[in-house]
Amino acid sequence: MNQVKTDTIVRTIVLIIALANQILAILGKEAIPVTDDQIYQIVSLIVTIGASVWAWWKNNSFTEAAIEGDKVKDRLKQRRKVPHEL
Repeated sequence: MNQVKTDTIVRTIVLIIALANQILAILGKEAIPVTDDQIYQIVSLIVTIGASVWAWWKNNSFTEAAIEGDKVKDRLKQRRKVPHEL
């Protein structure tokens, strides 16, 4: 699966904010006071938090028993992939 690059997400958010600012300006409202750099930092923070949560959501085996359990699990999964001879 291809991952969307952070730069693409940042550019999209910047575009949405620019469009929102333009609409606000047309309506005579005050524009949103955010810089591109601030948006990049916010998006980077969100991506970092998401990556951290995803990394810890995965199976993280630290103890000897957990590591051995992972080996057993992997062997069982491998057996399912190999077709049994009749």
